[in-house]
Amino acid sequence: MKSFGYAAQSKSAPLAPWHFDRRDPGPTDVVVSIDFCGICHSDIHQARGEWGRDLFPMVPGHEIIGRVIAIGSDVKKFKVGDRAAVGVIVESCLHCDNCRKDLEVYCSDGGAVDTYNATLRSGERTYGGYADTIVTPEHFVHTLSPKFKDAALPAAAPLLCAGITTYSPLRHWGAGPGKKVGIVGLGGLGHLALKFAHAFGAHVVQFTTSASKIDDAKKLGADDVILTKDPESLKKHTGSFDFILDCVSAPHDMDALLGQLKLDGTLCLVGLPEVPLSVQPFSLLANRRSLAGSAIGGMKETQEMLDFCADHNIVADIEMTTYDKVNEAYERVVKGDVKYRFVLDNSALRQR
Repeated sequence: MKSFGYAAQSKSAPLAPWHFDRRDPGPTDVVVSIDFCGICHSDIHQARGEWGRDLFPMVPGHEIIGRVIAIGSDVKKFKVGDRAAVGVIVESCLHCDNCRKDLEVYCSDGGAVDTYNATLRSGERTYGGYADTIVTPEHFVHTLSPKFKDAALPAAAPLLCAGITTYSPLRHWGAGPGKKVGIVGLGGLGHLALKFAHAFGAHVVQFTTSASKIDDAKKLGADDVILTKDPESLKKHTGSFDFILDCVSAPHDMDALLGQLKLDGTLCLVGLPEVPLSVQPFSLLANRRSLAGSAIGGMKETQEMLDFCADHNIVADIEMTTYDKVNEAYERVVKGDVKYRFVLDNSALRQR
């Protein structure tokens, strides 16, 4: 099956047009014509070989929104013309304990297979959403509620990674009424985490290094804002948080954040700094604190998140861009120069 998209040919090469082959759809596969694809910071890390697992040529992209153009004979929940979404993974064993618990991302028998820069169990390479089409097993394709109006679909794309990455830990650790929840970082992940925690009914406090983000944080749902460079701002909240979600992908002071937790509080990492983070053991021993991490959710939870967003009118704040500006967009993401997520318009790829 012929496909066309944008690929990095090496870790030092810019993204450029590339023709490639996808597999012909099998009985359980869905073929999606891609309308929009979000730009995730992990796309940049991988396209530039910064995570040490480099399969080039690489077509990035795992925040995919489109429409079904073909289905296999055994597909049950889709028909041609349906709107559909594909996220971070496209395969797992489906039989291990974790998969049977709808936690495919934590598959213990061979691991989950990423939407791009990975190899399926068949040996086939995966290529992502910076392309005109994608072929994916039905199990890993999500439905989109009609409550998402067409105009909202571009802004729904980042929900497939940034959305579920923040929704899952907030749900797992019980963010809701009566809980004080902190969100660290107001970027692509953080702004959605803030929206979710507010929608769940928690008392939400935004942590930021920038006074210029205070107004934005409050507009997005923050009840209060902590300027992390201001010791007095931190001191006011010391030992008061039930849960803090850390969305920052740069080195930062973990001990200062741990000190904000109350007894049995948890600091959960979803950001991915490129260097190891340092933690003093006493920061954990005091108040019996926990330091945790979370990946995306499983397929059931991802669908739950999409339906919740449709019901509560939650989408990402985005800037649309086109493929002729994709390399410029990468540079702007690295500089933090976007509010808060870029989304690529794939229509030109289908009109090549």
